[in-house]
Amino acid sequence: MIQELSGDLLLSGADLIGYGVAPHDDFKNGIALALREACPAMYKDFRHYCKQHHPKPGSLWLWQGVDHAGRRRRYAALLTQEPASRSGGHGGRAHTEHVNHALHELKKLVAKESIGSVALPKLATGVGALDWQHVLPLIRAQLGELRIPIYLYTDYKPGVQGKEAPGNPAR
Repeated sequence: MIQELSGDLLLSGADLIGYGVAPHDDFKNGIALALREACPAMYKDFRHYCKQHHPKPGSLWLWQGVDHAGRRRRYAALLTQEPASRSGGHGGRAHTEHVNHALHELKKLVAKESIGSVALPKLATGVGALDWQHVLPLIRAQLGELRIPIYLYTDYKPGVQGKEAPGNPAR
C-alpha cells in the first residue's frame, strides 16, 4: 500500500528509508544533507563505496548502522542522478530510466531482505529536477504491488513526525 504523508522522512518508523542521490554525491543539498548530518558514518561509507565500486545510475546501495540518535537504521541510496561532471561538483540531473531501474532494485531488495515497510521522499525532484508527475507513476508501477506499507513523504516538514498508518493511499 502506498501512502502519501507530510512530515520529516528521517523521523519515519519504516524499516528502510530510501533516498535519491548521484554516484559520488557529496550530500550537500536537501534530504541528502539532512542524512549526512544525521548519519555521518553512512555518508563516509557511501563515499568509500563509490570510490571502490564506481556505481552506475539506476543502481542501489544499502547501509545499515546507527544514526546520531542511537537508533539502528537501514537506508537505501537510490542512484537516480548522473554523477557530477567534476570532483566536488553537484550531481547531474536525474533521469526517469535511472529512477525506474533504482526502484526495481529496491523492489528486489525488499523481497530479499524481508523488509516490512519503506519510506521515500519525492525522489529525484529536488536537485534531480524531475517532475513529481513523472516519478509517482514509476513508484506505483515498481512498488505498488508490494504487500507492505510504502510511505511517500511528499510534503517535507522538518522535525514533524508523519502519521504512518493504513488509509488514504496515494492517487
